[in-house]
Amino acid sequence: MNPGARRSPTAASQGPRPERPSAIATIAVWVIIIIMIVPDGFDYAPKGLPTEGSALSRLIWLSLLAFGAVVPLSRSATALKLVRQINPYLLLFVLLIGASFLWSIEPGVTLRRMVRFTTTVLVAIAFVLMGWRTSRFQSVLRPVLTAVLVGSIIFVMMAPDLAIEQMNFAALIGAWHGLATQKNGLGSLASIALILWLHAGFCREKPWWMVAVGGGVAMICLLKSRSSTSIMDAFFSCTLMVGLLRPPSGLRRYLPYMIVLFVSALLVYSLAVLNLIPGSGLLLSPITALSGKDLTFSGRTGIWEIVNRHIAFRPLLGSGYGAYWVQEPGSPSLEMIERLYFYPTEGHNGYLDIINDLGAVGALCLLGYLIKYLRQGMQLFATVRPQGILYLTLLFDQLIANLSESRWLNVLTVEFTIMTLATVAMARTLMDQQALNRAPARAPAVPSSVATPRRNPSRR
Repeated sequence: MNPGARRSPTAASQGPRPERPSAIATIAVWVIIIIMIVPDGFDYAPKGLPTEGSALSRLIWLSLLAFGAVVPLSRSATALKLVRQINPYLLLFVLLIGASFLWSIEPGVTLRRMVRFTTTVLVAIAFVLMGWRTSRFQSVLRPVLTAVLVGSIIFVMMAPDLAIEQMNFAALIGAWHGLATQKNGLGSLASIALILWLHAGFCREKPWWMVAVGGGVAMICLLKSRSSTSIMDAFFSCTLMVGLLRPPSGLRRYLPYMIVLFVSALLVYSLAVLNLIPGSGLLLSPITALSGKDLTFSGRTGIWEIVNRHIAFRPLLGSGYGAYWVQEPGSPSLEMIERLYFYPTEGHNGYLDIINDLGAVGALCLLGYLIKYLRQGMQLFATVRPQGILYLTLLFDQLIANLSESRWLNVLTVEFTIMTLATVAMARTLMDQQALNRAPARAPAVPSSVATPRRNPSRR
């Protein structure tokens, strides 16, 4: 058999030759991650959601938008191939969010949120078009998240009055929020960083001493945040990831079914949390026992009741992207203060806030996005297993987190940026694999010493 006629499965799964990493793309991702975590102007005073940023913040976002637009235009051929692979529901959300400006109850806020959303998607596309290799997603994300966590520990030691919650609620006393604005934000960052460090250790991307240090920093911030949701996320997500990376030999053939079953169970629990299916109390009792929350999810059901009543006014298309949570006169969200005596700044459920913003159409788009993300993750699981497992673990983490926090498509959270990067990074890897599979195999060069002699045309 000709050894050059066939590609080995291992070679096919590795994708094309890695490109030289782009420092500009790395810096762009680090900047967008940091500005999504650290509040504008380093202002940690309690307040509602910002409706507009400072002049410096606007300059940074405009620079990122320009970067995200110029790079795909300069590499249009590759960018078009990439767009065909990107989760179509992410692109559909860009159109739906833009259209929601037309019926938004706060058009100005919707417009600004739309610009942030589009900028994040474009930066993610530019990032994977510059200096790409299969593991670049985690190699760029892991250092910046770890740096923020280290900075949070230093911030706690230097300015505890700013870095530690000062409110008198029992759940907040002594809880760290570090450089983030809330303890749940720090906990979520620590959970994702822990996933990335464990993945690096088991996949031998980093030495174990480095994994121990990075993972240790993540564990300190996770526990000190006292975010029960994030602790539960980290426990289940990391356990599942390790089980997928090092499965018992007898279970390997069943892993795809286990992944689908786990995602389906989380979606059922999402409906149970919103009390949309019968027997919700029985279904939720294991989660409440593990998370330490009661069946009101620390009072969140009061928030959900008010949001659900508002959804009933605009069930199909919602109130406009980001338009509900505006702490200004006339905003319907001020009912929270009248009835609950505090302003939560979000619905504390990612699925509910999507319906509130974009209605039933938005909910269907989110369902399509999650299913497509799962399918693409499973495609990578079959070819580049460690990478597929990482993207699937991040999906599991966010499925759990959004039961009690609003993360899906929320441009005011860093989790949206991370999941957008993961979505586009998966598309780039799948695009490279398809290109490799379509490329004709090269036949080995024939040495001149054994070449067939050419026939002399003068001889008959």
